Amino acid sequence: MYGQALTEERGPPMALPQSALSELLDAFRAGDGVDLVRESVRVALQELIELEATERIGAAPYERAEDRTTERNGHRPRMLTTKTGDVELRIPKLRKGSFFPIILEPRRRIDQALYAVVMEAYVHGISTRAVDDLVEAMGGAGISKSEVSRICAGLDETVGAFRTRALDHVEFPYIYLDATYLHVRNQPGKGGQVVSMAVVVATGVTARGEREILGLDVGDSEDEVFWRSFLLSLKQRGLSGVKLVISDQHSGLVKALSRAFQGVAHQRCRVHFARNLLAHVPKGQAELVATAFRMIFAQPTPADVDAAWDKTRDELAARFPKLGPYMDDAKAEVLAFTGFPREHWRKIWSTNPLERVNKEIKRRARVVGIFPNAAAVIRLVGAVLIDMHDEWIAGERRYLSEGSMAKLYDTSDTEPVAAIDNGDA
Repeated sequence: MYGQALTEERGPPMALPQSALSELLDAFRAGDGVDLVRESVRVALQELIELEATERIGAAPYERAEDRTTERNGHRPRMLTTKTGDVELRIPKLRKGSFFPIILEPRRRIDQALYAVVMEAYVHGISTRAVDDLVEAMGGAGISKSEVSRICAGLDETVGAFRTRALDHVEFPYIYLDATYLHVRNQPGKGGQVVSMAVVVATGVTARGEREILGLDVGDSEDEVFWRSFLLSLKQRGLSGVKLVISDQHSGLVKALSRAFQGVAHQRCRVHFARNLLAHVPKGQAELVATAFRMIFAQPTPADVDAAWDKTRDELAARFPKLGPYMDDAKAEVLAFTGFPREHWRKIWSTNPLERVNKEIKRRARVVGIFPNAAAVIRLVGAVLIDMHDEWIAGERRYLSEGSMAKLYDTSDTEPVAAIDNGDA
């Protein structure tokens, strides 16, 4: 497409110069077929780069042209790994402005996003030493702020469309909410303070048992106003049919849920609750308590789970008095999963299904270290989530079977379990 567009604007592609032909002939005479193929690739790529530079400048080398915008000012080397091996290319430098060939820009969305975030930090002078080294390795040291802005704008448009797409095509009975934390500068420039900022992600399981990424945002995970705004934005985009929300016990989130999803059941993540539970016992007794707690969830029926909870509660409270009221207060929400099909329990009693999502976000963010601003976080995390969403949609296996989802709707007229307390809403 790129080559076609240039051909339409400026006529047929230029012929290979004599120097390039000589290089190919030398490789041919050497009798090394691999070197010949690699050299052919290098020459072809180099000519595409020179052709694009000509388009950018408005004139070929040594050509006099009235519409010339700048002049060439030498080249800088750039090593590119191809299927034929590493080839060294020469990127034209300009006297005014900067130039980076389109054919060398990252192709995958996530790679583009990572490239954009790294370059944004670099051109604004707020990158770390590790990022500076990465920029040098990527051959992007000469890139301009305007070029970075162009790349960012394209990605922002894609991520923005994904974040605001309609959600009214199907019902989402199960919603998962979780937060992970990244380091971000809260003000532009080196004077900006580095803070820990929450990236909140919402995923859902459709009435057909398929998973989708629903939304993301950046803010304070303990702030009720932030959570309420995020949840209402999902509803405004058409989210409906929610029967159970699975999340940790962020104070702001719980309050926001009671207002945005009135009458909907809430499953408090059993994994996070267990960690909090263990914080109330001596380290030497932690394994004993953890084992007793896990046994509650090994029971086969809702009644058995309920009885096991009460029994475990009494036994633990006898040794650790603080655990009694703590377990009493949490029981309804930690056991909310028992009001849903048995086949779903393992996938709805915690936010563990979001662990892979958060790990991938962290893996990509580790390259950046400190994000230059919140917009850069949205850009990179959004690209990660779009790729993951597409992977889920393209997958052949449903997250929850069609038969088990039918059971969910067979009991849809029963009273919600552990409905979120509306409090003083």
